[in-house]
Amino acid sequence: MIAAVCPNPAVDKLFAVEGVRVGEIHRPLELVAVPGGKGLNAARAARALDAHVLAVVLLAGHAGRWVAEALRGDGMHVDAAWSPGETRTCLTVADRTSGRPTEFYERGDDTPPAAWDAFADRVRAAGVVAGWVGVSGSLPPGVAPECAGELVERARSAGARVAVDHDGPTLAAALAAAPDLVKVNAAEARGLTGAGGVVQAACALHASLTAARGARGLPPGVAIVTAGEDGAYAVGPDGVVRHGAVDARGPYPTGSGDSFLGALLAHADRRPQDWDGALASALGAAAANAESPGAAHFAPERARTLADRAHIVRVER
Repeated sequence: MIAAVCPNPAVDKLFAVEGVRVGEIHRPLELVAVPGGKGLNAARAARALDAHVLAVVLLAGHAGRWVAEALRGDGMHVDAAWSPGETRTCLTVADRTSGRPTEFYERGDDTPPAAWDAFADRVRAAGVVAGWVGVSGSLPPGVAPECAGELVERARSAGARVAVDHDGPTLAAALAAAPDLVKVNAAEARGLTGAGGVVQAACALHASLTAARGARGLPPGVAIVTAGEDGAYAVGPDGVVRHGAVDARGPYPTGSGDSFLGALLAHADRRPQDWDGALASALGAAAANAESPGAAHFAPERARTLADRAHIVRVER
């Protein structure tokens, strides 16, 4: 089972329009609304690829109840902690003329300490039943970045392997807690490591992860840096750098990184040592996501077809 942890979820809405004209009324050609936030996007991708998924989520208000119902409707188990206020809404406007999305992300309401503690308890409980616990995205307002490390510690102490996908100080705190896997995009990796090139950033990220795990007596983990249309660079426990890419492009990139992580963990849970296969599956899901409106709202058959077309090679450091 995969436990997908989402500390700062949202109702994600996508409007597809022919062109954005400032100051004018727009009538969307398509509208997609899904439970969102990076963790829930990853959960939906893993579930689409037949993984058993437990969504661990911090919810609030009427929007939170809609999120919980929609997740169950997608065939997931849900363990929710509840906070005062309302779960936020995020809007993506996909301009078909330019091919460029414009995104609006609500801040959301502050999370009081009691609600966060209840959520952290649920993360530990998920670690008892899940093979992998994936913790993704931002932390809610009112919660310090250091709390990302707490979630890693709680899940690992329960016996699960832990993957993280964060940014900035939240990423630094999670990495210091020595997860088994870290997956970030190129800008996030460069921001943390200071490295210029993508390969250098992936290697520096892996070195930091190895140091954190070594300090706890743990073996090396996996560091992955996604690079948009250039695919992804993965440094495995053996220290070998692999580059993977797939020859497909789409106009809806929002959620591709999350779909990558969900598919990666779904494969890793079934075949723990097959990192080439996991990378191919992740690339296929990411590319399929970009072809369909709505984050992690892709056809599983298309994801598998694209995974079969993924090209993976070793790269010199």
